[in-house]
Amino acid sequence: MNALAATSRNFKQAAKLLGLDSKLERSLLIPFREIKVECTIPKDDGTLASFVGFRVQHDNARGPMKGGIRYHPEVDPDEVNALAQLMTWKTAVANIPYGGAKGGIGCAPEQLSVSELERLTRVFTQKIHDLIGIHTDVPAPDMGTNPQTMAWILDEYSKFHGYSPAVVTGKPIDLGGSLGRDAATGRGVLFAIQALLEEYGKSISDQRFAIQGFGNVGSWAAQLISEAGGKVVAVSDVSGAVKNDNGLDIQKLLKHSLESRGVKGFSGGDALNQNSVLIEDCDVLIPAALGGVINRENANDIRAKFIIEAANHPTDPEADEILSKKGVIILPDIFANSGGVTVSYFEWVQNIQGFMWDEEKVNFELKNYMIRGFKDVKEMCKTHNCDLRMGAFTLGINRVARATVLRGWEA
Repeated sequence: MNALAATSRNFKQAAKLLGLDSKLERSLLIPFREIKVECTIPKDDGTLASFVGFRVQHDNARGPMKGGIRYHPEVDPDEVNALAQLMTWKTAVANIPYGGAKGGIGCAPEQLSVSELERLTRVFTQKIHDLIGIHTDVPAPDMGTNPQTMAWILDEYSKFHGYSPAVVTGKPIDLGGSLGRDAATGRGVLFAIQALLEEYGKSISDQRFAIQGFGNVGSWAAQLISEAGGKVVAVSDVSGAVKNDNGLDIQKLLKHSLESRGVKGFSGGDALNQNSVLIEDCDVLIPAALGGVINRENANDIRAKFIIEAANHPTDPEADEILSKKGVIILPDIFANSGGVTVSYFEWVQNIQGFMWDEEKVNFELKNYMIRGFKDVKEMCKTHNCDLRMGAFTLGINRVARATVLRGWEA
């Protein structure tokens, strides 16, 4: 099931639990604006190349729209749509004053030189500069983009609107990026796990973890979990997978992964089939890579008691049903990985105030938001007698619906 179908299914289920009026339900689903632009750039060899850029702005009832920009060959409008919608509910669950957006350019970034990527980013910004803005829509990095991409967008946008550091988040520190942003999603995952385990009278130090994905989120989560005394027994990434029942040495694995561009061949553990990491014997499974990896094919084989969705949409709705019958507790993506967007909000706040925080304050505030968010989700679970995913969806959708009605927008 693709991301859009799954998101819509979760939305409909939550809307039913909330008893939303069908007109309101429909207006919440329709995106506020969809943008599609042609970006033509001269390549380094002098030939012209054209790319298609998208931006879907889903909802702005609770504040400016917020969401990543990805550079990927398969930037599919349907997927961008689903992810923009997901950002609307995610920012509402995190209780930060944003709506959802998502965008991207259909290109293969690894096949473009740095100067070609810069030209492409600047042309894209020229085409959408009057549709984004500090109080309109605030982009951020996503797959295939990074702080440098944000620096180019900021510079190009500022040519039209004056210096505006708050127009994008995930910037380099030197241009008004926030301390702690790099680790934010992984650190949020840590705080989410702590809150969930506490609920069951457990703590990180007595649990065994398996992590799929060792990019930004997976590697930070692994590092922070092992610092908190948790035992990471298996890790995988695109290169391969590695396991050690006594716990992997995460610092050494990080070093190895940087040097060999992946976890494959790490001497402090045994090689493992990449897909087996999901069904490895562990207490807590953290999918931190791609969507749709837990499906009806492998759901029955999963041995973890808790699944923390650090990736976007890693669990198919069909797998959801199988796992809940097995009694597996799933902490949904729209709460579990909201640390990134929460610290993006802190970055935006610091830029608007022109006053930067130290890292300690960033982490302290993030912890507060994550713990409060978990309590709010649990409240909705009690109210609607539902699992954590529906608790999070009903919480987010209810907040957006209330803002919509209060602003007088409902049909």
